[in-house]
Amino acid sequence: WARHGFAAVAQDVRGRHDSDGDWRPYTTEDRDGTATARWIRRRPWSDGRIVAAGGSYAAYCALTLALDAPGDARPDAVLAAVPVLGPAETAREPDGCERLYDRVGWWTAHGGRRVGDPSALADALTADPQLLDHLPVSDLPRRLGRPLPGWTALWEAPYGRLLDRAADATTPLLAVGGTHDTFTAETERLWSRWGGPTARLLIGPWGHGLTAQPGPDADPAHRLPLGPLYARWARAALADTLTPGHRGVVALGGSPLWLTTDSTAPGHALPLGGATGLRLLGGPRFTADPRRPVRSDELAVAPEPSDRALAATGPLPRPLDLFGPAEVRLRARSATPSADWVARLVAVDPAGHAAPLATGIVRRHHPPGGDAEFTVPLGRLARRLAAGTRLRLEIAGHHFPAHARNPHTGQDPLTATEQPPSERELIPEGSALLLPRLERGAFTASVDPVQEICR
Repeated sequence: WARHGFAAVAQDVRGRHDSDGDWRPYTTEDRDGTATARWIRRRPWSDGRIVAAGGSYAAYCALTLALDAPGDARPDAVLAAVPVLGPAETAREPDGCERLYDRVGWWTAHGGRRVGDPSALADALTADPQLLDHLPVSDLPRRLGRPLPGWTALWEAPYGRLLDRAADATTPLLAVGGTHDTFTAETERLWSRWGGPTARLLIGPWGHGLTAQPGPDADPAHRLPLGPLYARWARAALADTLTPGHRGVVALGGSPLWLTTDSTAPGHALPLGGATGLRLLGGPRFTADPRRPVRSDELAVAPEPSDRALAATGPLPRPLDLFGPAEVRLRARSATPSADWVARLVAVDPAGHAAPLATGIVRRHHPPGGDAEFTVPLGRLARRLAAGTRLRLEIAGHHFPAHARNPHTGQDPLTATEQPPSERELIPEGSALLLPRLERGAFTASVDPVQEICR
């Protein structure tokens, strides 16, 4: 920032590093940010204009300053990179499924610590490889042997507070994310709901570390110098020279292209069990057993598994560009009153190597044995698949340890100690995978992401 003509102030949140007080995540950031913003505006070197910028948790700090602080402390622009939008948004999917592994990892690394310990979860799993299998989940601090302030409150926090406030925003926004980041969907929702005069979205084929964590589908054309881009956008935002409205640019993984969000393709249905869609491999029935859950960290699968329904396409006759939101529409039955439904889309190359494309999970409560129709969102796809690739769709009842196991009884997955199995049946008629398939020639050329963000 200083190299580009900005005075930069980095604030440690309360109770972290050199800041006084107790570290209680998400509780005092608006008040502390207000004090810092007022202090900055009183400095002789400040012209009064502030860009609140941060990544991950620091993005939450920037956003709560813009949306919750008194008017005299609010920034003039907000840059939110891979933003977390609050405790509930990090802990749960929109309909309640608990994001177990990521939250245990973050809380063991940072909860109750003045300085984070990135290896804390790995060390804990070395000491107890079954750490995440133990029940109840709420008992984790005792098993770790140290307190985790805020662990219980994390799961009780209300969902959507900052997103509900986003429409009232009055400042320009730049939201940055990665297609391999846990919070990509939240980043897009923030951008789409932002009420400020301008909102820009940049999504690359990156993980939570952005360009420092490129995905396997990243191209050299996706290695953006983010620092200069941020500074150029901030200058334009402060000068009020950005074109009003929402603009977004997303990298098409597996290609060198950057496309605008306006290029999003409509959904193309691939029926389950149909001659022109996905062929079922094995039967439509399976057992979701919490004692032997489908694992989120394994892609190997038996030809006719008993723990999931499996379907696949034939080899792609030509390259396929997928760009936009995907979803699975299901008709299904469960023998238990509560059931999680997981849809995992996998690309299998001609050599047989599998790579995850997207995963969605929803929680449904239906009378046992009755037909239910529902949708499992898969999020945004932005990927070019090579000719010869096969698409594999898995429908399961668990996605562990990424998500906590549903006990199937209607009890809270965090406090339940009994987890009976759940018999499931997929009904092919009326079930389909909807993919945002770009037709060749639907776009003419890649856009320049820097120009698109800063104009």
